[in-house]
Amino acid sequence: MPRWVTALLIAIVGLAAGLLYGLLVAPVEYVDTTPASLRIDFRTDYVLMVAERFHADRDQAGALRRISILATGSPSAICAEALSFARASSYSARDLELLDELNRALQALSPAPTPTVAPS
Repeated sequence: MPRWVTALLIAIVGLAAGLLYGLLVAPVEYVDTTPASLRIDFRTDYVLMVAERFHADRDQAGALRRISILATGSPSAICAEALSFARASSYSARDLELLDELNRALQALSPAPTPTVAPS
C-alpha cells in the first residue's frame, strides 16, 4: 500500500476520533452566559439591530429595554461605545446614522447630572 494512502487513513481515523471525543466525551457547555459576555463586534451588531428597530417604530422605552440587557453600563454609554467601534471599523454610513440616531435618543432619555453646590 502506498504511503499516502496510509497517511490519509491515519488522518481520517484521527479526525473521526477527535470529533467523537469533542461531541460525546467532552462537549462544550455554556452555562449562565449573558449578552454582556459578547465581544465588542457582536455587541455593536446587536446595538445596530436595536437602532434599526428604533428607527422603524420610534419606541424609546423598547430600545432602552433592549440595550439594557447588555448590562455593561448605562444604555447611552453602551450605544456610544458601539458607535465608536462602528466608526473605527468602517461600518456603512447608513449604519452609522442609525447608531447616531439611537445614541441621541438614549442620551435624551438619560437625566442630565445635576451639579452639586457646596454649602457656604
